[in-house]
Amino acid sequence: MKRVVVTGLGCMSPIGNTAGETWSAAKDGVCGIGSVRDEWAAQLNRTQAALLKGYASEDHFEKRETDIIDRFAQIALIAAKEALTDSGIEIDEETGYRTSCILGTGLGGVETMDEGFARLYGDGPKRVHPFTVPKMMMNAAPSHISMRNNIRGPAYSIASACSSSNHAIGTSLNMVRGGQCDIAITGGSECVITLGGMKAWEALRVMAPDTCRPFSKDRKGMILGEGAGIIVLEEYEHAKARGAKIYAEMAGFGMSSDAGDLVMPSAKHASRAMTAALKDGGLDPSDVDYVNAHGTATLANDISETRALRMAFGDDADKLAVSSSKSMLGHALGAAGALEMVLTVLSIHDGVVTPTVNFNELDPECDLDYVPNEARDMKIRAAMSNSFAFGGLNAVLTVKQAP
Repeated sequence: MKRVVVTGLGCMSPIGNTAGETWSAAKDGVCGIGSVRDEWAAQLNRTQAALLKGYASEDHFEKRETDIIDRFAQIALIAAKEALTDSGIEIDEETGYRTSCILGTGLGGVETMDEGFARLYGDGPKRVHPFTVPKMMMNAAPSHISMRNNIRGPAYSIASACSSSNHAIGTSLNMVRGGQCDIAITGGSECVITLGGMKAWEALRVMAPDTCRPFSKDRKGMILGEGAGIIVLEEYEHAKARGAKIYAEMAGFGMSSDAGDLVMPSAKHASRAMTAALKDGGLDPSDVDYVNAHGTATLANDISETRALRMAFGDDADKLAVSSSKSMLGHALGAAGALEMVLTVLSIHDGVVTPTVNFNELDPECDLDYVPNEARDMKIRAAMSNSFAFGGLNAVLTVKQAP
């Protein structure tokens, strides 16, 4: 199979409006969690979220565009533009047929749905926007990216809740190394922080009242986030021939399904996905130095992931540096894996492990090295990034140093 490398990165996150800004803030342990809109607060029991900072659609799009493009697709377009510019790829007609665009999202155009329901069931006009369907459809982001960038290869969305982006990146990896395309624009985007979205997550009783403390004994739950992460994958010889900058090599992809409980995770089957990703990437457990954990800060998930890491890595688990980006970015659901992959790739490239911030206390049941509160300079030969979703859907990626 062909080798696949990362040649471009783009990002919109609660701690930065570019990949560079996000990376700089993550190394400094900046937490992007804050309060939601004042007008929502009186109707919510949980008022903390990780929102994009200072994003205004009119700064990037004309009114006629925002009328047909939901917020989740807007930020995907912005991140994709950054990633393509970063890669230096020019997609002409011929190249376009050899380029794919596969993105993950958990829910698609939630803002459009929320606004539509408010109009339909509220005091306003009993009709919705004529472009409601194309705005809220899950494939809107890759559709708009393909149209703007002359991408004529496979373009679609993958929805597997919190594993969506990792499934999208892994599918793209397999397409490039299998020869179906030379270039893949992949990652994910999500914008679910609406009043309706917050109320729905409140009902699950997994939301923290204050902040996100993954793996810390005093953790109280997750915090919703939003954002978009886009990476450019490229066949290695294709990238080398054009003199591309290479950040890292995509190594392997592993998947599994718990076939168990809808919301409670299975350590056994999460570990199976990790082991599959190692094998697919030709890696031994001892080759991996860093794991960007799923790390949601819920009681059950953090314990389950710790146990899964011990199952997959054995004695080598104690040598791992493990951190959760969600402590800074919140949980962006279908986009989480994409945001975390941008940071994982940069961790390998720059030799820095970003921290698990807000960490206060050791938990006897979470007994690994979680890089608490401060970044760590270290050589990273290979890394793993975990995503585990409701429904028991597990997707794990491995990345290694650039060839």
